Formats: sequence, structure tokens, C-alpha cells
Amino acid sequence: MAVYAIGDIQGCFDELLTLLARLQFEPGRDQVWFAGDLVNRGPQSLEVLRYVRSLGDNAVTVLGNHDIHLLAVAGGHTAARRDDTFHDVLNAPDRDALLGWLRHQPLLHHDNDLGVTMIHAGLPPQWDLATARACAAEVESALRGTHYHDYLTAIYGNGPAQWSDTLTGSERWRFITNCFTRLRYCDAQGRLALKDKGAPGTQTAGYMPWFAVPGRASAGMEIVFGHWSTLDACDTPGVHHLDTGCVWGGALTALRLDGKQRERISIPCAGACEPGSE
Repeated sequence: MAVYAIGDIQGCFDELLTLLARLQFEPGRDQVWFAGDLVNRGPQSLEVLRYVRSLGDNAVTVLGNHDIHLLAVAGGHTAARRDDTFHDVLNAPDRDALLGWLRHQPLLHHDNDLGVTMIHAGLPPQWDLATARACAAEVESALRGTHYHDYLTAIYGNGPAQWSDTLTGSERWRFITNCFTRLRYCDAQGRLALKDKGAPGTQTAGYMPWFAVPGRASAGMEIVFGHWSTLDACDTPGVHHLDTGCVWGGALTALRLDGKQRERISIPCAGACEPGSE
């Protein structure tokens, strides 16, 4: 069995099928992990959701910021943005089944046998694997529960900026969600800089990529993540970045996770959108 992780698809269904063919992916034999942002900005969010859901246990998906934004728009908790392209999902006859499935996907996936953890965006420096899993479970429980609308109402905003065990309620949910789905930069104390979205070197002084913080508690983990299309390369040991900007005309990238080698396979993408916000 081969196990692959794939970066942000964002509605680029044709490119996904091309990449899976390149990998010789066979459902029922192989497994594919998706690092979040299945939907939005690209032209075929509906086809992506239907396909990934159809893979059943042969697919693992973590939630990205665009996936959660779709859930919030569908529930009437925020307005659609001008550049959102997931209206095909909202108007689909199977929208409730698809959105219900999406709502039950995790924020973090860890495989003990492979020793690999997948998230969409980042981890604050105070979180080791146990803390990250516990925090993810809190939000997953809120999103999967009968009162999930309370969660979707609470998540928009950039604060609080720093982790504390004493955070409660909507502030705790928001911080956890922002880390797993939006984080790129923070400072040495773990204060988030969510407005900084460019390549390293463009960020506010005193901030650094989350994986470059000295002494971060997750340094011993092997982490796969997406979200950051302007991050050209990541040479930090044990950290594998997979968002190579397919929707912006870059590439769609997979990383093989089984075996000793971490082979990267990419296919070029035509691009469907103009660069915009995250």
C-alpha cells in the first residue's frame, strides 16, 4: 500500500485526477491524505468534494480555512466573498450530505505507524503533539455536535493573538482554529501575525515562520502541511510543505509517506484565479 499526502486542491479537480493518475493511485489499495482546502477559488469544488468523499477510508482529509469558510457561509454565519467559487456546492442537490461529511473531518491527523502528523496551516510553539491533538479534538467536538452553529458564529477574527491554557469559550475555539487553518507567522512567544501572508522576508519585524521558532515544542514531530502558496521551499527537518499554488497556476504536489524516502511528485496547473487573500 502506498500513502501519499497532497497539498491544497481548491477546486482544481482535473489537476487532482491528473496527479492521482501520475501516482498510479488505486482506491482500495492505496491511501491519500489531503492537507485541507479542498474547495474555493478553483472551478470544481463540487466535483472535488464528491470525489474525496467517495474514497471513504482510502482518503484522509483535514480541514482548511476555505473548507470552514464554506461551512460558515452555508449556515448563514457569514456572507460569501466576491471571489468565493463554491456556489456549485451550495446549490447541489447533495449539499447537505457533502457539508455534513465535511463538518466531520478533523483538524489534525496523526498516524502512529508512519510517525507523521498532517495539519492545514501551523502549530504555535507551545504545542507538542499531545496538546495539539487535544486542542484539535475540542474544536472537532464543537463542529460535529448539535450546536455546531455556535462554533461557526464564533470563529471569525484575529484575536486572541497568543495561546493560554486559560482561554475559554469562543476565544479558545478561535485561537485553535486560527492556528490549524490560518497560521503562517508568529514571534518567539507564539503571538500570531495572521495578517502577514507573503513569502518569508516580507513579514512584520520580529516574526518568523511558525516552524522556525527556536525551541518549539513540536520540533520532534514530522509534519505535513499546506496553506502557504508563497512559501517556495521549507528546509526545516521534519517539516513538509505541500501547497505549491495549483489554483494560482503553480503545481499540485504529492509527497509519498510510506517507506524511508519522502518522494515529491508534482504536476503543473493551468490556474483559474487571480491571486488574492488566503
